[in-house]
Amino acid sequence: MIHYHGTPIGGTLTDKARFLVGRHALVPFPRQDDMGIVAEACQSFVFDNGAFTVWRRGGQLDTEGYYRWVDDWYRHPGFDWALIPDVIDGDEEANDALLRDWPAHLPGVPVWHLHESIERLERLASEWRTVAFGSSGQWRNPGTEAWWQRMRTAMAAVCDDQGRPRCRLHGLRMLDPQIFSLLPFASADSTNAAVNGGSVSRFGMYVPPTAGQRAEVIASRIESHNSAGAWVPSNQIELSI
Repeated sequence: MIHYHGTPIGGTLTDKARFLVGRHALVPFPRQDDMGIVAEACQSFVFDNGAFTVWRRGGQLDTEGYYRWVDDWYRHPGFDWALIPDVIDGDEEANDALLRDWPAHLPGVPVWHLHESIERLERLASEWRTVAFGSSGQWRNPGTEAWWQRMRTAMAAVCDDQGRPRCRLHGLRMLDPQIFSLLPFASADSTNAAVNGGSVSRFGMYVPPTAGQRAEVIASRIESHNSAGAWVPSNQIELSI
């Protein structure tokens, strides 16, 4: 699977370059600080429209500005895809309308929110090459038992009888080995390394001296794990007991 690390990365320009070289990055529309380094140093990158930040803080997403930004970059050889704008806790009609507005020539990935219907997930999986899973509503916190119950239902709908997904799956804010190692994800993302690289307490008495080095340790630990080759419900159930 591909491990996309959210940017911006803390530290000096040297720290950022050292961390990002050879890795995969997710760049959010509201924080394009590291875009130049990402384009030069990363194996590949994806774009996040910033809807999660808008949802948390209030405000309105500049969809036209986002379209222009994606249009400027999608020809870059490292560009994989961009998340299509969405309303995190919006209804299905609103999110389907945003899918219809997406410029057809841009490589886009729709988001299925866990509070939305399973029927919408099945439809997206039949129409798109990749579908992103976004935690929302009563299932906004990945990894809880309620969240896993919802994911079991979703996996049953989107996978065949051998546990193989009908399209490529991406986990938003799911770059946790305890989550993605149990799911047949093609990719996942998080800002874990960027955010927690600044946390000294996380490392106990043996603390790497700089935020960049701490982020490197976190990312390397994450990347040592792979996603599941297929959905096997019993594996997750046994782990949660």
